[in-house]
Amino acid sequence: MGYQGADPADRTLLVVEDDEARRGDLVAYLAGHGYLVRGAADAVEMDEVLAQMPVDLVVLDAALPGEDGWTVCRRLARRAGPAVILLCGCASEADRIRALDLGADDVLAKPFNPRELVARVKAVLRGRLGHIGRPRRFLGVAFELGHHHLCTAQGQVVVLTPGELSVLSALVEQPGKVLSRDEILERAYGETEVFDRAVDVHISRLRRKLAACSPEPAIRTHRHAGYQFIARVD
Repeated sequence: MGYQGADPADRTLLVVEDDEARRGDLVAYLAGHGYLVRGAADAVEMDEVLAQMPVDLVVLDAALPGEDGWTVCRRLARRAGPAVILLCGCASEADRIRALDLGADDVLAKPFNPRELVARVKAVLRGRLGHIGRPRRFLGVAFELGHHHLCTAQGQVVVLTPGELSVLSALVEQPGKVLSRDEILERAYGETEVFDRAVDVHISRLRRKLAACSPEPAIRTHRHAGYQFIARVD
């Protein structure tokens, strides 16, 4: 995919963590892997940074003071903001599904090995930046790979989260083919370290959004096999 040859220095990360020492450690570690990294102590500082510069990915602590990370995650997803990796004190399956349903791209339980965070950052960015500008049309909906929205024939714009974008791109690139969860993760993120239930959550959200664009189904579930994009793609 396109991101594999990209320079990390071209990608900007934002670490939103209220613990100053932990925030400093994460900023330094990620910067040591070649990324441009900024830090913020809370949602207010995060918004200030986002207003000043483009950010590709936010590493977001769920337990922030004031507006917590869960609420921030939902807000960023609604406006097609940066990709989000949510850091949770107890990332149970229920927590992970909740985070993904709010629009997070990945979830990481604390405490964690910083090397795992770097691996997940790479995977999420690869999925988000790997599909660039190739227009597609299905069910009267215009979809340009790499862009975070769908456009209906009536001019309605439907915003996609980064995770939804990656999964839809993977399906649209292989219309008619049944893809397993692992295959979708591989195509969407470049590797399968991302939580595999992410596919189910993103598919569910995509179905709701596509249903608002057209009454005809676009994605079919094949039990124990995977998912198939059944709409004709032009």
